[in-house]
Order: sequence, then C-alpha cells, then structure tokens
Amino acid sequence: MKLNQLDGLIAFWKVSAHGSFTAAAADLAVSPSALSQAIRQLEKRLGVRLLNRTTRSVSLTEAGQAYLARVGPALGQVVEAGDELKVLQGKPSGTLRLNAARVSAALVLRPLLAGFLQENPHVQLELTNDEGFVDIVEKGFDAGIRFGESVHRDMIAVPIGGAMKVMVVATPEYLKRVPAPRHPDDLVRHNCIRLRFAATGAIYKWEFDVDDRLVDYEVGGNIIITDTTFSLDLALEGVGLAYTFEQLALPYIRAKRLKPVLTEFSPTFPAFYLYYPSRHEQPSKLKALIEYVGRHAP
Repeated sequence: MKLNQLDGLIAFWKVSAHGSFTAAAADLAVSPSALSQAIRQLEKRLGVRLLNRTTRSVSLTEAGQAYLARVGPALGQVVEAGDELKVLQGKPSGTLRLNAARVSAALVLRPLLAGFLQENPHVQLELTNDEGFVDIVEKGFDAGIRFGESVHRDMIAVPIGGAMKVMVVATPEYLKRVPAPRHPDDLVRHNCIRLRFAATGAIYKWEFDVDDRLVDYEVGGNIIITDTTFSLDLALEGVGLAYTFEQLALPYIRAKRLKPVLTEFSPTFPAFYLYYPSRHEQPSKLKALIEYVGRHAP
C-alpha cells in the first residue's frame, strides 16, 4: 500500500465519521479540497464510488458502507495505538468527540472544559450538541453526556454533578396577565413553552411531584421548540411558562426578571452521566477526561 492510499483511507474514514468534508478537514488540519482529492483518488483506485456528495450533504453509498465496515475498526485501532504511545510519554492527544444535549453541556460540561483543555493541551475537543439521543458508537463519538435514564445499559456511565431540580418560571409581567398556577392542573389556563424531541417527534410531558409520586402533564401552548435552553429566552420575553432547571433559572430569579411557580411540586432528577463504550483499553484522550471529571466534577 502506498502512502497516498493511506491518506485516502483516513480521509474517507474521517468524512464518514463527521458527515462533512469541512468538519473532517478541520479535524485533520488540511483543506477540504485536499481531502476531496484524496478520496477521489481512493475511489478511482477501488473502481467504486464511496460517497454521495451534494452541495449540502455527504452520505455513504452501499459500497462505501461495506468498505467502512471493514476498514473503519482497523483505522480506529491504528489511531488508538498512536494515542497509547502518547500515554507512555504522559501526553494524551488526538480529537475527543463528545455528544451532549445543550442543557447538559451548559450545566455540567462547560464549567470543566477550560481546565481540562489547559491540563491536556494536545487534546482537541469536538463537542456536538444534539437534543436527541444518538448511538455514540455508530456516529463515531468517544463519549456522550445524558441523564442516567437515557443511557444504554451496555455503556459505562460516570456521574457528573449532583441531582438537578426543575423549576417552572415566567416573567412578573406575564403573571400579572395570567394568575400564577397553584397546582399543575392549573396549567391548562397557561401558555406553556413546549419541547419536541427531534429524534422521536414526541412532545415532552411536564413532570411534577404530586402526592409523593411523579405525574406527567400534557401542557398546551402556542410555541414548540427543540432546544432545551431556548425556553428560558422565550420566558424572559414574556411568551409564557418555561419548564427548566433551577441552576439555569436562578440568576434571572435573583435579578427579579423571572418568578418561580409551582415550587412545592418541583421534582428533582438524578445526575447527568458521562457515558462511553465498554472497551478493554480506552483511548488516552478519553481516559484523561474520565480522570479529570472524577477529580473536578461537583
């Protein structure tokens, strides 16, 4: 195998993982045009088209899927082997790809990022915010961050942070127009900012502690979002009631821009988890993150 053939294999592997020439080129620190040329040369040598390209998307052909299934694991092992050599030198390195919902990234990951990257200068972190639950192995991520109840049982899960309390909030002006609810049953009279799960299309039911049990409520409202953190922005504009985490809402409550309601019914959910596939040997970059989380997560 010639060196340029290896270049084409790595280019194909990275584009498949990212689903984008631009992102893959940034990962490899080359230009998108150089990446595209390497893949064209690989396709020419193999005599098949591996990727379907449009101006907006990249997808694997049937031949590309079959080829990736054979070469992908081997290339992954090659990269991990290089990472392990870095470990022997005390230098975790490489691109660490994480997948997290925006709210989990804001609450538990963002406070750790600066310190982790400063401690591990040879690691490049790529964070994808995804509100839907994704298969991190299939999509090429090293790890994900979600609530424990969302994590598949075949994953290893490490808690990050403590339990999270939920709050329902609105502006004082909104609550002057519509009297504050005293019980979750009163939500039928309110405009609630609702969340749709992008992966399933389902609308999230608001959960409350009622008579010592968790009860789901289907709420109504004239706006539906798919970004969990956007509900606070809309609440601040006086659109209606937002169902959010106490930690995100507290700065606005202290500034008297938002008021909490239904506090006696507010549930508390378990911690977020950093989760990753069970492997005999973890890449050094992932080991470094796991160790850092163990030392610094509250």
